[in-house]
Amino acid sequence: MREGLVSRNTKETQIKLQINIDGKGDCTANTGIGFFDHMLVLFARHGLMDAVFEVNGDLHVDSHHTVEDTGIALGLAIRQALGDKRSIKRYGTAFVPMDEALVQVSLDLSDRPFLVFDACMTRQMVGQMDTQMVEEFFRAVAFNAGITLHVKLLHGSNCHHIIEAIFKAFGKALDEATKIDTRIVGVMSTKGTL
Repeated sequence: MREGLVSRNTKETQIKLQINIDGKGDCTANTGIGFFDHMLVLFARHGLMDAVFEVNGDLHVDSHHTVEDTGIALGLAIRQALGDKRSIKRYGTAFVPMDEALVQVSLDLSDRPFLVFDACMTRQMVGQMDTQMVEEFFRAVAFNAGITLHVKLLHGSNCHHIIEAIFKAFGKALDEATKIDTRIVGVMSTKGTL
């Protein structure tokens, strides 16, 4: 099993996070932000990864530290679980519709972190989560896991639907990129390293 276990404690957040890339999609998430918990569960379920998110953050300030630091921890756990990335497919792309919303996520487990986030939110909040934090979450994941990540909203107006489609598409694209292909000897790179 390819697993990552991260414990991260700061003056703003205390996080224990576990992920199994070769799971079945079982997840528990306790961040104190109901909508964010829902998104993390959707990510794991559609990515067929088992995960546990235990997060205690300074929500009396706002959701920023909790969401961003969870992204940092998830990125570190993904990096840990992938190890030397031997025989993984490396690339993943998913299109996910959610009613009127359609999102594309494409990623490369290249160890060259980058984020292109092209999804404008028309509302400031969904539940208790600031919609601006969606981009911050994925930036934290990408830069700590070493992922080149592109998120593009193709259609949509309902922020709940848009964010849900993003998290599901990220899970599906990550599942595709982390699959083992026995034809790949070493890593999928002509340089011999990622």
